[in-house]
This record gives sequence, C-alpha cells and structure tokens, in this order.
Amino acid sequence: MSRIRLGLIGCGDMSKAHLRRFEALSSRLQLTAAVDSDEERAAAVASEFAGIRVATDFRQVLDHVDAVLLVLPHHLHHTIGVECLAAGKHVLLEKPMAISEEGCLQLIEASRKAQRTLMIAYCMRYHPLVVRMKELLDEGVHGDVFQVSIWTEQLTQYPEQGWHSDPIKLGGGQFFSHGCHYVDILLWYLGRPIRGTHLGTNRGTPWMKREGTSNVSIEFEEGRLGYHFGTWGARGSRLRYSFHAHCTEGMIEADISGGRLIAHAGGRETLILQADTGKHTENEMAHFLDCIETGRLPRTNGPDSLQGLRLIWRLYEAEQRGSFADLSGLGLDDLPR
Repeated sequence: MSRIRLGLIGCGDMSKAHLRRFEALSSRLQLTAAVDSDEERAAAVASEFAGIRVATDFRQVLDHVDAVLLVLPHHLHHTIGVECLAAGKHVLLEKPMAISEEGCLQLIEASRKAQRTLMIAYCMRYHPLVVRMKELLDEGVHGDVFQVSIWTEQLTQYPEQGWHSDPIKLGGGQFFSHGCHYVDILLWYLGRPIRGTHLGTNRGTPWMKREGTSNVSIEFEEGRLGYHFGTWGARGSRLRYSFHAHCTEGMIEADISGGRLIAHAGGRETLILQADTGKHTENEMAHFLDCIETGRLPRTNGPDSLQGLRLIWRLYEAEQRGSFADLSGLGLDDLPR
C-alpha cells in the first residue's frame, strides 16, 4: 500500500509536539508539505524532511496531499478545516474542534458530505496509560468506579498580545483550550453527565483575559463523580499530570508525568504498566491512518467531540449565572456518524 501524503498546516510551537510521529510512521506516512503564514517557520519544519513543499497558503499544497494535520489558532479551525474537507482531504484537527457549535456542525457535515475522515487530536485518548485505565475501569478489576479526579498543573505563559490570551480567538480560557482534553476523558470514562459546576480565575495568570486556572466538578449517571483541576499558573507541583480513579475495591493512579500506572489496594501499590513520558502522538496518528484506510469512525470523532464542547459551554453559562449547569441532553445520540 502506498504511503499517505500528509500536509502540516501550522508550524508554530504546538506543531513540534507532532513531529516525532512522522519518523515513527514513515512506512505508512509521508510528510509532503509544510504551511505557515510565516514562511520561515514552514521552512524550518521542511528542513528536517527531504522534498517537502513550503507554502504560506494551504490551498497551494492541496493537490499534493491526501490528508492534512491542522495545528492552528482555534478561531481558524472551522474555516480551513471545512475547505480542506471540501477539497477531498482527510483532516486531523487539533483540539478544540471549533470555537462555536455552528462551526463544529459545519465541520461534521463537510466530513459526511465529502466522505472523508474528520478526527480531533485529543492525544490523551491514545496515551497507553489512559487507555489501559479505561480498560481496567470497564472490566471492573478494582470494583465499581465512583470518582475520577484529573490534575493538570503547568506554567504556560503567553504574550499578552498573542492569540492564546485573546478569549475571542481562543474560544474561552484555559478550561476551553486545555480542559477540553480532560472533559473528553471524563465523558469517555464515566458516561452521561447530569449536572456540574465550573469556577475559573485569572488570578495568578494575569496574561490571560479569561481563566488561567479552572475547577470542574461533574455528576454522572448512577452517582459517579468527575473532577478536573487545571492551571497554567503552577510555579511548582506535586501532582503534575495525574489521574486518580477511586473504585470500591481500590484506586488506580495514572502518573502521566512519571509514566506509570499503579493500583493501590489492600495497603499495597502494584505497578501495572510503564510508558514513556510525552504525548504519544504517534499512536494518535496511527489511529488516524487506520481510519483513512478502513473508513472506520475515529475514536475522537466530530460528533463525540462536540458533546464535550457543549458541556463546556453550558458550564461557562451556568458560571455566569452562579448556578449548577444542567448537562443532560447534550445530543449524544442526535448526530449521524
């Protein structure tokens, strides 16, 4: 089978997290184009790979790719994603899918109409520790899960005039931009949400016009609870990136920063799995290639990704009202797949 030709659209800092995947999957994937509004950034990526086209306009490379990876400011996801799908290209789109529901729906419809893969790059869904934790929870190895807590603590400071600090271009604050990863995980682990709360602040992160720190609590069906604490203002951390799943017969800990999955039960710790630290974006890309080749719906597909964003938007609205958000009826079964 010939290799899939991929164009990288957006060569800023975030694109560097994706570059490791290209060498790991070189037998299935060929990077053929690098695009950025700053030609020097595109050329810097191209210098690492032989024979790559460099362009400042993504339309200039569409005839030379089968698929694209979009690593762009959030407010550009919708328009460029729709145009690439309409041109018959498969699209792996950095999270979040779009900054409005209308934009998300148009991306989903463009994918359906073109019969091309649309996958959202929620890389944590492909992390071996996160995947194995999901399997253990589904199998009930440590009993019935009743609480999943996720901590993501980092210091991420953007220029005050940059797009990351602009809530219009970002789509919100830290919760929308980064917390969407972990809302997605909580929905995957715990099922259908009922109600929830969000509290955010930019105290400690004055470079953010909206929240740089957020606390999210969600009640799910059958009394299960989910929690995410995220901050871009951590000057130090003990928990760093970690998941704790409390079950009736023990606790499962995914120490993402340390690369370990650990069971805590009966006063003992048992190492279940070790994995390299990092984003494991090669697993995400391998899944994207599988879906292109088989026509299978991606694990992180458009309709499911929209549900997580709807939840975030409802939490934001309820926060403004000072109330709980009703999280029922997010349309989990409404959209064609």
